[in-house]
Amino acid sequence: MSSVVDFKEVSTVGLETSPVADALAGLRANEARYLKNKFDHDFVVMDASEAEDVVAWIHNILAKERDLHIASRPLQACVFEADGAKRAYVFYESGLSINVLYGLADGDKRAVGFKLSDGMEVPEELADKFKFARQKSKLAGTIRGSYFVIKGEY
Repeated sequence: MSSVVDFKEVSTVGLETSPVADALAGLRANEARYLKNKFDHDFVVMDASEAEDVVAWIHNILAKERDLHIASRPLQACVFEADGAKRAYVFYESGLSINVLYGLADGDKRAVGFKLSDGMEVPEELADKFKFARQKSKLAGTIRGSYFVIKGEY
């Protein structure tokens, strides 16, 4: 079942099993606010079991580009197009959020972004491969983020 993420009334619906559910919900709401302000896009997520193709696409990029395999269970995911790019998100039980920006035209920007919810540890599979910058958010507290540029075609 899909649902629009409300960034005014932050809810943990769909994220309840996460030990950092409140912070992850804030992180998800922060993304929803950004997408609404930047692209006038309503951020709609669905249970990861209903979006297995999205999760598999992201996991394929991670595996082929950086030999990364996320240990945490995906809870929610989505994919949509905005501003000439395919954009996909997965929110994990650990509090990790992964997003992919995949420009549709040759030469467009393509990258994978990682965001860590406030209160979670850096996942072991990312710890020695990425440095995380800190960012403050009214909705999500302190967000730690990193990214890498996608080189292949997916």
